[in-house]
Amino acid sequence: MPSFLDEIETCVPALRRYARALTRDADRADDLVQDCLERAIRKNALFRPRGPLRAWLFTILLNLHRNQARAERRQGQTTPLDGLPSEPSVPASQHGHIALAEMARAIDALPGEQREALLLVVLEDMPYADAASILGVPQGTLMSRLGRARAALRTMTGGDPQAPRLRTVK
Repeated sequence: MPSFLDEIETCVPALRRYARALTRDADRADDLVQDCLERAIRKNALFRPRGPLRAWLFTILLNLHRNQARAERRQGQTTPLDGLPSEPSVPASQHGHIALAEMARAIDALPGEQREALLLVVLEDMPYADAASILGVPQGTLMSRLGRARAALRTMTGGDPQAPRLRTVK
């Protein structure tokens, strides 16, 4: 049977992927995962195996992200001058890069609760029940958030919001 730390170690890649998708910044994502792992190890006595360790870790990570987002809204954001481009930017020449950037902007524009649900189900390929547990909502609420997120993405990226969509059942 794997130890607590071994189980945590197997979850790190998925935690990093989800944190990167939430923050859209590799350094902030790594800090978020580090804070999550530190808290999990420090609070391992509180873990009660009602469900998988992975879901508990994702819950910690999501709560830390939400706390940081609230703190940033209160403080406001600053942009370092050296981070600004000195030359006007040139749009990407490949259509695929443009479409990908457009989708990333659309995902960023989603309300937080919809973005979190979409990333857990689509990026992490989590079953609806696990994602709902991590977000602390009923499964029906999760499915509603996913539906609204998908419809908003179709609208923001120029798709037909009434078009039939592929159904994913988890």
